[in-house]
Parts: sequence; C-alpha cells; structure tokens
Amino acid sequence: MVDDRISSVDIENGKSETPHEEKIESVGLSLDEKALVRKQDLRIIPISAGIYLLCYLDRSNIGNAKTLNADTKHDLLSDTGMTNYQYIIALMVFLVAYAVFEVPSNYFLKKLSPSKWIAFLMFSWGAITIGLGGTQNFAGVTAVRFLLGVFEAGLFPGLVYYLTFWYKTNERSIRVAFILASATLAGAFGGAIAYGVGHMNGVHGHSGWRWLLILEGIPSCLSSIAVYFFLPDYPDTAPWLTAEEKALAASRLITEGSHNHGENLTWKEAKKTLTEWRLYAHYVIYFGISLPFSSLSLFTPSITAGLGYKGLHSQLMTVPPYAVAYVVTIVVSYSADHFNARSIHSAIFAAVGAIGFLASALLPAHSYSARYGCLIVAASGSFSCIPPLLGFLSSNLFTTASVGLAIALNISFGAPGQISGVWIYKANEAKKGYPTGHWTNAAMLFFVSTGCIGLRLYYGWRNTKIIKNVTGEGEVRRLFKY
Repeated sequence: MVDDRISSVDIENGKSETPHEEKIESVGLSLDEKALVRKQDLRIIPISAGIYLLCYLDRSNIGNAKTLNADTKHDLLSDTGMTNYQYIIALMVFLVAYAVFEVPSNYFLKKLSPSKWIAFLMFSWGAITIGLGGTQNFAGVTAVRFLLGVFEAGLFPGLVYYLTFWYKTNERSIRVAFILASATLAGAFGGAIAYGVGHMNGVHGHSGWRWLLILEGIPSCLSSIAVYFFLPDYPDTAPWLTAEEKALAASRLITEGSHNHGENLTWKEAKKTLTEWRLYAHYVIYFGISLPFSSLSLFTPSITAGLGYKGLHSQLMTVPPYAVAYVVTIVVSYSADHFNARSIHSAIFAAVGAIGFLASALLPAHSYSARYGCLIVAASGSFSCIPPLLGFLSSNLFTTASVGLAIALNISFGAPGQISGVWIYKANEAKKGYPTGHWTNAAMLFFVSTGCIGLRLYYGWRNTKIIKNVTGEGEVRRLFKY
C-alpha cells in the first residue's frame, strides 16, 4: 500500500491549522495560469466531448433501433428474427469486450500518443457501427456488437487518463463532466435523430433502424481524421503553446498530474497499484453506479414506450430526461470542484437518483406523467454523480503509471455492473412499469451514496493520522482528497 508518508505536498483537504497549510491554501491561480487553462480548455474539451458524444451515440443507438418503427414490424428484432433474450445477449457481449479491453487500451494510449490511438479507435468503431446496419440475424448482430465493445472500450478511461496530463486535481471533475455530459446530449440527440430517421423507413428498401446505424457511424469515421491532426497530445509537444506556457504547464503538474516522460507501467508499479487495497473501495462504488448508467443508456426508449408514448413519439420523449441530466451534471461537477467536495456531491446526487427510481417503482403503472417525471430525476442523479466520483479517484493517485492503470481498472470493475444492467429491465414487465429495474437501480444508487460517505470518512481519518505523525518542520506529506 501507499504509505501515509508520501513525498509530495498536497494538503488541500486537510483541516490542520499549521502555518504551512494555510500558506498553501491561500494561493490561487495566477493570471498567467488562468490564461493557460483557458487556452487548454478551448483546444481540448470541445474535441474530447465531441469524441465521446459520437462514441456514446454509436454505442446506445441499438436501444433506439429496437423500438424504431416497431409498430410496423420494421424494427431491429423483427428484421433479424431476434427474440428479446437474444437482444439482451447482444447487449451483454458488447460489455464483456468492453471490460476485457479497457485496461490494455490505456497502455497503448501512453505508448502511441493520445491523438493516434484515439483516432484509430474512433475510425474503427464508426466503421463497425455502419456494418451493424447491414446485419441480418442474431449471430451477425452479436459478433459486430462484440467488435464494437473492443474498440469503444478504451475511449472513456483513455479520456479521463488523458486529462491528467493537462489539468490539476481540482480542475478535472468539471472537465470530465463536460465530456461525460456529452453522453446525455448523445441520448437527447439519439432520440431526436431516431425520430427523424424513422421517416426514412423503406427508403432504398432499408428499414429505418438500418439507416439510423449507418448515418450515425459515418460521422465517427470522418471525425477520426480531424482527431488525428488536431487533438493535442501533451503540453510539452503542443505547437500552440509558447515556451513559457509549456514551462508553466509542467510546473503546475509536478505533484498533481501525469507526465509525457513519466515512467511507463512496470510490473513493480502495477503490483503496487493492484495491492493498494483502498482503491478497491473506489472500484466497488463504481460498480454500483454502472448498473443505472448502463440500463438508462440502453433502455430509456423502452421505458418511455412503456409510459404510454407510442411509435416515433416515444423516441422523441427520450430527449427531455437526457437534456435535464446534461445541465444537472455540469452544475454538480462545477460545484464539486469549486468546493473541493467530490465525495459528498457524488453521495448526495446518487441518493437523488435513487429516490427517482424508488418513486417510479412505488407509483402505479398507469401513473404515466408522474413516472416520467421520476425518470428525469433518476437520470439526472445517476449521470451527475459520476464525474465527481472519477475525480475522487484520480485525485488520490500519485504516479503517472498508477493513474492509467487504476482508472482503467475502475471502469473495468464497472463492466459487471453494466452487464447486470442489461438484464434488469425485463420485457415481460413493461405493463407493470419495469419494477425490477427501478428497484435494482434504487438499491445500487443508495449503495453508491453510502460508499462515498464511508470512503470520505476513511480518508479523513487517514489524514488526521498523517498530520499527527509529522515529526519535524519542513517535512512534506501528501494528504488524501475527498
């Protein structure tokens, strides 16, 4: 385990009243540093958010394909002859591949450079999505979805890792939020796009769901070219930064960031990270949030269809929950960074999401309007607690190599949760209002909330021990952040 006596200064969360701590906490960003961060933001965040938006669109459009034009029997299941059970299997194999290939992907991101690796992944998943539009049976859909999982696996952990090369700990949650929130935008756009593309049903002899997959895969392929040329890799190689800005960028991240020339992952470093038992608490908490994240991503069209909205109108009604969740996610993440309180924000909004699911499970199945409101609350709570949760983890990792491995492991631990998430919204419970799915998600979110509070108390206890064990003036130690 990482010893309490860590040789770098970070007392942002400590409550000691030592003069050294007060000095550190009083120092804010200089004007030059603020200008640098703004410059980085303009170059990095829009393109990163756009990449994840396209990734999420290509991942979750199978949920729209399942219900698109179902009233005329031109949906995914009708055209391919799949059963609901086979559809769940196709969703699950994607997540199996996703779990297996997340960890090695971050290794290649550091080895090859972010722009090259992410552009390769992006072109690959775009081409595979287009291919999914041409599948004819269960075997074809399942095989293509597995390949899609292989190439999408590395993106989100890769982007979270990528930000550690550019931003300090207290700057990451809001930026992760802008990236992750693009998934909620993708959900909103996905419903709107499906509504429009649904009117193409029968054009050139193809069902609307095939056009949906083809048209949503093309932008990923085309955008990968721009990513290759315009996504900056590291501060010290960015041509748009001056020598002074590069030096400032490097000095900012001496103790709080990953480094281009930092050590590659060795077995010694991997073993140290793998046996850092406190990290497994983070991983288990992320497992809990993965169930509602996965199930909402894939079953929101089915949930809205079960609320009395039919045909293409049900596609359109998936937009408001995601639109509201986008705004809430940004606000919550900004607040978490501003107040340096990531664990508490995650705990509060996981509980909010749990209450939304709980109310939906308790309401009568025919209370369509009330349950639709609960869906909006549940989606907002479920999505908004994730960026602070990831910031909570990355702020308590202390080497470049451990950051890449731990972030990938964290999201891989979420994969079993995502796999479980595809089974909880049962087709035969549609008329009952999907109680199993809502109860399960409520339980998982309450678990996440409790876990965040517990981990915050644990880190507070560890920090108290570290401060008490300071033996001499000038001794520096890194405290845990929460």
